[in-house]
Amino acid sequence: MADSLRRLANTSSFRILQDKLESWNQDYHIISCDQNLNKCCEMIELTAKIQGQLFAILNLTAAEGGQYAGVDTLKTRLLPWLGTCFSITRPTFADDTSLQLIQDSVEKDRRMRELSVSHDNEIHKIETQLCSSRLHLDSVRADLVDTQKELEDTKSKSATTLLATEDEILQLKSDLRSAREQVELYKRKLDAGEEYEHQICLLRDEVSFLSSEKSMLKERLARSRSPSPLPRLSRSSSPTKNESPTRAQLTNSSRHARLVSRFSDMYAVERLEAQSTLRRYIADLELVQKIIFIAVVESFMAAKIAYRQFKLRVRKTLSPSHFGPESLEDTAVDYIVRNLDLYDVQDSVNAVINAMNVNPRISFPPEVDFVLISALIRETCRVAFAMQTLEPLLDLAFASDGELYNDNKYRRSYDSEFTAPLVMYHVWPALMEGTNVIVKGEAVTRRGAVWSRSRSASPARSRSLSPTRSLAYNSKRSLSPERLTARHL
Repeated sequence: MADSLRRLANTSSFRILQDKLESWNQDYHIISCDQNLNKCCEMIELTAKIQGQLFAILNLTAAEGGQYAGVDTLKTRLLPWLGTCFSITRPTFADDTSLQLIQDSVEKDRRMRELSVSHDNEIHKIETQLCSSRLHLDSVRADLVDTQKELEDTKSKSATTLLATEDEILQLKSDLRSAREQVELYKRKLDAGEEYEHQICLLRDEVSFLSSEKSMLKERLARSRSPSPLPRLSRSSSPTKNESPTRAQLTNSSRHARLVSRFSDMYAVERLEAQSTLRRYIADLELVQKIIFIAVVESFMAAKIAYRQFKLRVRKTLSPSHFGPESLEDTAVDYIVRNLDLYDVQDSVNAVINAMNVNPRISFPPEVDFVLISALIRETCRVAFAMQTLEPLLDLAFASDGELYNDNKYRRSYDSEFTAPLVMYHVWPALMEGTNVIVKGEAVTRRGAVWSRSRSASPARSRSLSPTRSLAYNSKRSLSPERLTARHL
């Protein structure tokens, strides 16, 4: 008996029965009805085997106890249990109820089989989808691997292309640098070519001048060899009129027409631009027009002063080396006409602005800095300077507020009173050639204009409220006699 009990304990039958019971409990709602029945039958068979072994142990134990040992236990426990298990109780329900229960059981079994079949189909579908998903995942993984390989190839190619692009960029930068150097070289050559052309023009003029002088000297030599020679002229005596006109005399008419046209264009263009600039800071149109008129008048005065000074320096420079049939005056004027670019216009602009700052008519209140109209002043100074080289020269007509209106010199502005006899103020000066009016000016005539020719001194113009007080004039030149070298002559 002890060996049988030991074998039963070693086989762990009850543990196996418990494990299978727990596994069946977990899978009961998943597996089909047939599988559940098979599980139940398996549990019954296993239980029967265990019960057979227990009954064998029970028999051996009873035999080892002798004839009367264990009788009470068998009577009190085994026999009542056997009687309870094998007793058949009569059912309490009717036959119809039993039939209905059987039908319900059959219907439930049918439904269970259908559910099992549908469940199996769904599982099959899910397994099929899972297989397809795994196949698709495998293909995506393969594509990912291929893409990574392509990416690595692209990275390597990009690195190679980047290196090549950097080399090309460096090459293009070097080409651009060399191209810029060539452009600078060409610019210098072009500037040198322009300078050469200027020198060629000067040389041609000198050649023509020397040719005329040569012909004049030949004529003098022929006359000196004649029986009645001409009286010898001293250097201090007045020179005879030149039979070969200078460049200034040859171009006098064309320069005259060009300068008159430029003066008219200044009235139509530069004056309106300056007026538009000043109107940004000054609302009074009358004050703006007075400022522009005074700027033009002061520009002509500064240009005439600069022309006289420049002419004196030219005459002083040319007098030691001057010879020929032309007078020193004509030679100086001809030189100025050839070298108008030597005129220091910025110095005249500064002088005009300083004169306007102390003008009593516009110095107070300090609305604006006159540097704003420096473009008009600069162009007027250039034109006025060039007009001084004409024969006869051009100048502005004298103008004064309150003067009698002259229809030959001025035209009335659109806001004038056309019956007023006196000029209230001037908008643009008239251009005169001697006593003849070349270009009419513009004036404003109104009744009540005061006839006054006096000008009172005024303090210097304040600079505290000007919008452009920080402007400075750094480009200043001086026309010293040293600049008038032989290269310019």
